[in-house]
Amino acid sequence: MTTPPVIELRQLVRRYGSTDAVHGLDLTVRAGTCYGFFGRNGAGKTTTIKCLLNLLRPTSGTVRLFGLDPARDEVAVKSRLAYVPDVVAFHPWMTVDAVLTYVASFRTHWNLKLQSELLDRFRLDPTKSVKALSKGQRTQLGLITALCPEPELLVLDEPTSGLDPIIRREFIQTVIGAYQEADPERRTIFVSTHLITEFEGLIDEFTIIDAGRSVLHLEADQARQRYQRIRARFPGEPPVLSHSGILRSRCEGRELEIIARDHGDALLQQLRQHAPESLTTEALTLEEIFLATLQ
Repeated sequence: MTTPPVIELRQLVRRYGSTDAVHGLDLTVRAGTCYGFFGRNGAGKTTTIKCLLNLLRPTSGTVRLFGLDPARDEVAVKSRLAYVPDVVAFHPWMTVDAVLTYVASFRTHWNLKLQSELLDRFRLDPTKSVKALSKGQRTQLGLITALCPEPELLVLDEPTSGLDPIIRREFIQTVIGAYQEADPERRTIFVSTHLITEFEGLIDEFTIIDAGRSVLHLEADQARQRYQRIRARFPGEPPVLSHSGILRSRCEGRELEIIARDHGDALLQQLRQHAPESLTTEALTLEEIFLATLQ
């Protein structure tokens, strides 16, 4: 029997009045992947995530998690995932330790050793009141509550918002990486973030959405092969090239820089016909691909 995708959206539409926040979105996330969900502010990322979690009802289309309908099978679905929203909130009268005890009471599994390690790593005082925590500390607490149940699916919406750069980098590279590596075939991450560069090494596959529609979906390695930066220096004035693969070009003096998609070899051949003094290529980062797609 074929295992269903962890997340599957088909023609998802979520409308607010006459405005489609999400329009006809298709998306499939396989088990064991770290899936990036990228877009500008207002592109429909958070609305999509809320539809996934049955926090919003889709206007039309289908949503499946683990092959189940999150509206009909809400308990079965949510027992297998954890969610960290972009704004984390807890009962303000609770202490950090009380929050963790309260959240753990709803879970059939809770890793107390991991809880202790993360409290130490984030330097969170278990006796401190939630109302005394900074925004970044509340985010840290939210991340602990998401990781300790060791769920099959981790849904992260701007998960490092408010964290200082050192903790943010450690969290992404060490904590999230370790979470997935502990059970790489079963544990899946779905992350919506603006900090694409910091997740670069973890992302296996991604979708870029704009105005509620998917504009690019690729595996990360395939994207790096397809999108290239070409730099050339010429003895005289650089040639003017016309090619469908050129997304953007910039000329400074005798140097030409081209951002290209899919047709790098053909462009290199054209450039060599003009006898450049130097000619180099490099793959774009995922953030650069994001910018090249939406600009």
